Amino acid sequence: MPAPAFPAAQTAAVRAAEPEPGMLPQHSPLVVATRDGLVESVHYGSVIATAPDGEVLAAAGDHLAPFYPRSSLKPLQAVAMVRAGLKLPADLLALTAASHSGGARHRGGTQRILAMHGLTAGDLENSTDLPYGTSEREDWLRSGLHATRLTQNCSGKHAAMAATCVINGWQVKGYLDPSHPLQQLVAATVEELTGEQPLGHSTDGCGTPLFALTLGGMARAFGTIAAAAASAGASAAVSTPDGGGNAPQLAEAAVGLAMRQHPDMVAGERRDVTELMRLLPGAVAKDGFEGVQLVGLPDGRAVAVKISDGGDRARMPATVHVLHALGVDTANLAGIGTAPVVGGGHRVGLLQPLDFLSTPATEAL
Repeated sequence: MPAPAFPAAQTAAVRAAEPEPGMLPQHSPLVVATRDGLVESVHYGSVIATAPDGEVLAAAGDHLAPFYPRSSLKPLQAVAMVRAGLKLPADLLALTAASHSGGARHRGGTQRILAMHGLTAGDLENSTDLPYGTSEREDWLRSGLHATRLTQNCSGKHAAMAATCVINGWQVKGYLDPSHPLQQLVAATVEELTGEQPLGHSTDGCGTPLFALTLGGMARAFGTIAAAAASAGASAAVSTPDGGGNAPQLAEAAVGLAMRQHPDMVAGERRDVTELMRLLPGAVAKDGFEGVQLVGLPDGRAVAVKISDGGDRARMPATVHVLHALGVDTANLAGIGTAPVVGGGHRVGLLQPLDFLSTPATEAL
């Protein structure tokens, strides 16, 4: 069968968008999969670990290369919405920052956000999809159901975006347009928290505006959110009046605390991000498509990881390796920091990180 023909103008546009070889990020080997002593696969990428003031504690690869943070932007978007007056119980605020698995709690939480603000699923403008979690998706399909906006993993964020529009008297329809007041506020908040002007713009898979940033900028934002949550929790200054409002808190603290308290709403059962926050007290963590992982620590340090090939399996081993280098006790994270390579139902190798850091983090402190 001959290859399909594309219009000449479309083909030229694609070629024009192709980067020159010298423009490609200079990633480093981070994670390998071995099978009976032979390296079978190598995942390249870039990482950074930062201090509360933004100082680089350790790095590997091309940590200055712009990248799209994808769903790891959600906590920053949630901060913007809380600043705009969004008040939700902690479990629903965590869902606002989630790439959820699409279970009953996640779907029900999204519906609760909508109902609290006089909205319905018809007001959502995200893309449709099946539940993201494997078991959740299988259960959904066995029930004879199809892809919906409610089951798409970003539906909590979109319900919160529509709700923020209602709270502020903004038009709900078209809330994804970059010129909409909501998205203008999100853009300003992202710039503030990262300390960066976006190096590019695009559209995420769910339809929200997307910003190209650096690993260092995203690490700065997560360190700020995690430290704010730790400070609020330590001072017992958190106020939860009837209805679960979070207005008395800094927005960063409200979002970070909600994610820490309800990690199952941020992702779901059998998801490594949920497990990391359960096993590492005080951490605020969020993943993103195409091999992105962010972790903020309660002391304001942070880790940012980007796997060059988008391989999801390499994301957490690289992250746990950097956390260990920072002096964090990662003994409880062994289950997500490595994974067995199986042959014939038996372990014959291992997915594991290399010793990739250019500067040992403990020496930089």
